[in-house]
Amino acid sequence: MTKIQYYVASTLDGFIADEHDGLEWLLQFGMDDFEGHYERFFAEVGALVLGATTYEWVLREGGGWPYGSVPTWVLTHRELESPDGADIRFASGDIAPIADAAVAAAAGRNVWVVGGGPVAAQFLAAGRLDELLVTYMPVALGRGRPLLPVRAVTPPLELTGVTRLGDAVEHVYRIG
Repeated sequence: MTKIQYYVASTLDGFIADEHDGLEWLLQFGMDDFEGHYERFFAEVGALVLGATTYEWVLREGGGWPYGSVPTWVLTHRELESPDGADIRFASGDIAPIADAAVAAAAGRNVWVVGGGPVAAQFLAAGRLDELLVTYMPVALGRGRPLLPVRAVTPPLELTGVTRLGDAVEHVYRIG
């Protein structure tokens, strides 16, 4: 069954980017400890959802669109460019029909809410987020973009898995 998952790296103090949307704090660790784990996760992804800030960061810093032709929804109110060969759908408004379309496009695989935190918070508030997969990195920022900027207290989450990845630790939580 398709799950909608927020898969993200976070600092120990709960930030996913610095105050300028930078990820230098994360990139300093390299990918050696994470690459195989990420590849196994991504092999089960059939659709993506991300916000405009994350989308623009990926295009600017990623050296091209890294997700191939995986159906992708970008939440935005602006007109943005789409890279060649990418299956990008720009959307705004109620998250429920966007979630439904992403689940349908995933065709039995999972939907990855790539980021940022406000996008994941919208899915959570709408009752459409099934899992939270957070890799906590051994660093603190003190300020930045929060992991999950919710407007209300979440229900208790159920810890269903813990994986050590070098000096980092991934926690998997089931929601609801």
